[in-house]
Amino acid sequence: MKKRLPLLGFLFALMLCVSPARAQTTPLYFPPLTGSTWASTTPASLGWCQTPLDSLIAFAGRKGSKSLLILKDGRLVVEHYYGTYTADSAWYWASAGKSLTATLVGLAQQDGLLSLSDSTSKYLGRWTSATRPQQRQITIRHQLTMTTGLDDTPPAPCDNESTTPGCLLYLAPPATRWAYHTGAYRTLQDVLVQASGAATITQYTNQRLATRLGMTGLWANDVYYSRARSMARFGLFILARGAWNGTQILDTAYFRRMTTPSQTLNRSYGYLWWLNGQPSYRLPGSQLNFPGQLTPAAPPDLIAALGKNDQKIYVVPSLGLVVVRQGNSAGPRTLAVSSFDNELWTRIMAVFCRPTATAATADAAGFLAFPNPATEVLTLRQPAHAAATVRLTDALGREVLRQSATAAETSVSVAGLAPGLYAAQWLDASGRVLMSRKVARQ
Repeated sequence: MKKRLPLLGFLFALMLCVSPARAQTTPLYFPPLTGSTWASTTPASLGWCQTPLDSLIAFAGRKGSKSLLILKDGRLVVEHYYGTYTADSAWYWASAGKSLTATLVGLAQQDGLLSLSDSTSKYLGRWTSATRPQQRQITIRHQLTMTTGLDDTPPAPCDNESTTPGCLLYLAPPATRWAYHTGAYRTLQDVLVQASGAATITQYTNQRLATRLGMTGLWANDVYYSRARSMARFGLFILARGAWNGTQILDTAYFRRMTTPSQTLNRSYGYLWWLNGQPSYRLPGSQLNFPGQLTPAAPPDLIAALGKNDQKIYVVPSLGLVVVRQGNSAGPRTLAVSSFDNELWTRIMAVFCRPTATAATADAAGFLAFPNPATEVLTLRQPAHAAATVRLTDALGREVLRQSATAAETSVSVAGLAPGLYAAQWLDASGRVLMSRKVARQ
């Protein structure tokens, strides 16, 4: 049995490395399903710095935001509304609702109402202008992954959002082309209604998911509308990997597939979810692959529901964060992905600028690492063992940095490391690990 432990540890580390939805280690708080009670945490207790936090809130306001919410392990840290918009106001999710639809499809599959391998025509009949043999090849999975092969730029009077059969034109075989095509996606809601027997997609959403999370909202013209807190509840559900307050609602295997690369054409796209930390990405309206991750300023394990005019639900499992932004476009009229994502995350990451006082008090002789996440320099402090060595290991346990530490506090450069999670370790003279702490390089 002992000989198997290293292999098990390796496999566990590998899962952490490759999955953007890493395991949540801190117990999550879930607000009651009804009422306005929602536990909060002060930024100071988390070690967040007030000046960059104030700058973040002001920046969001200058960029046309109506709301900005930040949850840490389920608790509200920031809940700010702008202008006349309040906690009781509702706004549209735009294409962020695609990620909600992907979740509903997963629930329908686990209930036996449909299969991802089903042809969409099984539920909708003649729904495109493709030939019947061509149409039969298009499955629900192709709709979830944006690989239907239908033309995402049909000629006028059609557009990318058109759902009539005459506007859904065959262009390429399914799974051979990735294109952000809202019209092809939107018919998934009709599939859900037909498969479930619900009167409307709003009824199915409420019965199967929304009431179980305490969400209130409705679909209108294929777009979901809700208050900011309902968006936050959905984000918290995703942070909990498809569970709510100890009850697993969404099948974990489906959740994993939904939040990892769904095809090789655009690795930054799951089942209607945007994924950070991938080697390349493709944007709406383009057939070009761009190198690097989608949002460089954000942690690599970020997953996101993104909508037109900068409607955002961000989830970062490694940091226990959910961030919601509603509002008007932060810049020129934009589709799901925009430069605002990186601008906003640059300011969010600046908030984590020092270790928490709580951590220092609870572990007075312990190991502190700050800022965490770090971008250029990481400071390590271990007053109980001043003369030693420090090192960093990656998610697979491989040493990526080592240097001597002759004082209680030492700084190491992490500028050359890839973004991700690492273990910062304090070693004694014999190389024995005295203390270890998880750190992130953004």
